[in-house]
Amino acid sequence: MALTPCTDLSAADWLTTSDLPWERLVTLGPSGFTAYARLRFIPDPAYDGQSENDVKVDDDHPSDLAQLCAVLEVLATHTTTPDDWYVAYWDGWPLESFPEYVLQAPLLHLPNRDYFLLRGQAADLTEASEVWPGHPNLKLPIRPAFVWPADRAWCVTTDVDPHWAGIGADYGAINELLAATNLDVVPTDFGAEQPHYR
Repeated sequence: MALTPCTDLSAADWLTTSDLPWERLVTLGPSGFTAYARLRFIPDPAYDGQSENDVKVDDDHPSDLAQLCAVLEVLATHTTTPDDWYVAYWDGWPLESFPEYVLQAPLLHLPNRDYFLLRGQAADLTEASEVWPGHPNLKLPIRPAFVWPADRAWCVTTDVDPHWAGIGADYGAINELLAATNLDVVPTDFGAEQPHYR
């Protein structure tokens, strides 16, 4: 099964009707979850003003998409709809980077961001990786900007700017992610300013 365009944009009403500041919505997701955490794709800055270019990671460091899929594998056990998920991709990536079926999806509009809205399940996410234009040997693992199950038991966000993904869920799901030794997940305060690189 592949991701399919979601023709019913009302599935994203909890995002489009949110009164949160847009930066918080696209980085940590909607309010109302009992716990929040961040999946760090790379470590937080070691000092103010640090650039991401100064961060060294091992060659075997998993891609952002691989880390995200590991989180979703855990979260799949914390929903009553493990095979029915909504997935939104930021439309700001070069359109040539997307498989054709993504481009056929309707656009979901949030302040300062538009997204292609699709429906599917976790196993479908790795399909949205195409060769980056002009670099035939480089695969671009396109991170979905939002992923949530149909029952809205949790939400994962990966905005284009932060070095981390935001996760909102119940305490049980977040605690399981915090305990996972293969993931760099840390608890976070939904209302606090989050670490960022310059």
